[in-house]
Amino acid sequence: MVEVRLEKITKKFGDFTAVNELTLTIKDGEFLVLLGPSGCGKTTTLRMISGLETPTSGKIWFGDRDVTYLPPKDRNISMVFQSYAVWPHMTVYDNIAFPLKIKKYPKEEIDKRVKWAAELLQIEELLDRYPAQLSGGQRQRVAVARAIVVEPDVLLMDEPLSNLDAKLRVMMRAEIKKLQEKLKVTTIYVTHDQVEAMTMGDRIAVMNKGQLLQVGPPVEVYSKPNSIFVATFIGAPEMNLMDVTVKETDKGIALEGEGFEILLPEDLGEFLKDYVNKTVVFGIRPEHMTVEGISEVLHVKRKAKIKGTVDFVEALGTDTIIHAKVGGKIIKIKIPGHVPIELGRPVDIIIDLDNIHVFDKSTEKAII
Repeated sequence: MVEVRLEKITKKFGDFTAVNELTLTIKDGEFLVLLGPSGCGKTTTLRMISGLETPTSGKIWFGDRDVTYLPPKDRNISMVFQSYAVWPHMTVYDNIAFPLKIKKYPKEEIDKRVKWAAELLQIEELLDRYPAQLSGGQRQRVAVARAIVVEPDVLLMDEPLSNLDAKLRVMMRAEIKKLQEKLKVTTIYVTHDQVEAMTMGDRIAVMNKGQLLQVGPPVEVYSKPNSIFVATFIGAPEMNLMDVTVKETDKGIALEGEGFEILLPEDLGEFLKDYVNKTVVFGIRPEHMTVEGISEVLHVKRKAKIKGTVDFVEALGTDTIIHAKVGGKIIKIKIPGHVPIELGRPVDIIIDLDNIHVFDKSTEKAII
């Protein structure tokens, strides 16, 4: 196990910059998730860490060892791919044993390690079978067992669950996380699935267009996003955003939008003193609002009320998502439980002021 340090790594493919001056430290034994949309540079970053790609510039360190230009075989890493990549002509036992045979481990040691890995992944009864006889989940377990059997310093996982069905994906998320905690191996996990990132990562590193935007524990990235992109990429349904004008009133700083005005508490208003009479972007997550008289009142210390009209209702069983028209914009309100509500009904929407976000319109960076 080692600490992995990326120092201003850049990767260009011709004129296209896939990753731009990315600096990041993954702590020894940490489970770090690289999260972002397709094409954001997360897989390219993983491939540079593995040695499958060479950075155009920058350095990669495993502990105090510069591995920037080392081939994969000299890095003591293991990688689990989206496509499982198990050998169809080999039994499960031989698939797991393969990297040990390449490294010329003694037969007794190979046998011991294969059985250890198979037991950890609960596939010890499948060792004599071939991949064609296995389900997708079982094949993915084989791929993970093969990756951990060499006891790597760094375990790299590239969207390993995306080919599984939803129920199996939830189960495997928990198993991979528990396995990593047991092995204490430094793990870098790539995904575009924010739920995977939130449930599995010790920390999340959010990327977009080759840039690292924010790094932090899942709760921190969710509750204190540093930009509009991070705010909307994490959370489902995504954060509501509305253009508002910052106004100075006799009662303090207020946000004035189309069809509503929100008076801010004094401490929040202080952040916006330099934005008076300017347009900013107001953000509030659907779960940080409720509808007065329809669902339980939010148990919050500071709240504001705006008026809207019910435009559409998503009844999900465990939750109800109300689409309400406020001014000329539709916002979403997430309420626990099944709440029948008629379309076209006027409603009073309660906002939790301790969970609002305000972003600079030009830079898209967080102000509050």
